[in-house]
Amino acid sequence: MYDTLTTSYTFACPVHGRVHVRLSRFRRLQELPGAHSPAVFRVEFDCGCGGEHPGLLTHDELDWAPLGLEDTTSYLNLMTSRTESLAHELGDLAATRIRAGEWPWSFFCWPEERPRPVFPSAFRLLAPAASSEQVGVLVQCPACGRYSVNLVSRAHVDVPFVNDREVGVVEHLFGADTGATIEEFHAELWAGSFDARRLALE
Repeated sequence: MYDTLTTSYTFACPVHGRVHVRLSRFRRLQELPGAHSPAVFRVEFDCGCGGEHPGLLTHDELDWAPLGLEDTTSYLNLMTSRTESLAHELGDLAATRIRAGEWPWSFFCWPEERPRPVFPSAFRLLAPAASSEQVGVLVQCPACGRYSVNLVSRAHVDVPFVNDREVGVVEHLFGADTGATIEEFHAELWAGSFDARRLALE
């Protein structure tokens, strides 16, 4: 379950019971074989208890829930004195921003040398960087299918439409082998070999 107001998912923890986890605390995302309507993703997240735990999310929960389109919360509109749907308000806001050329999430595709719009289902690995305010993200480009590593702020990952003006990019072509890519990802992330790139979507 996703809470739009706190931008966090609810998962089970064997120590604390229910915990609220932001997207930047995910560590690995993998689409499970079989189900496609909707697709189901296995995620591993960094928990406040000090461990990493697994969880399951549908494609809609991962990509669309953060936009608030299915939120059941209502609020009192002080301009009209009526109770209105938060989902309707957030949906209109998201549509307006997308029409203006803004995307909820974006990343820089190094093989293509250009910024691309993306959704969280394209994230494969996340890891905290040396700075606690940044996170390294291994993204599979929805256009070319290849992998890139971006170093971004936590807000860039956690809050839709909060896109960093510049991101760190690893100038490295990652292979298709998952195991090798994971090792390369961690090696490049901690090597600090990032090149700043602008995220101005065309």
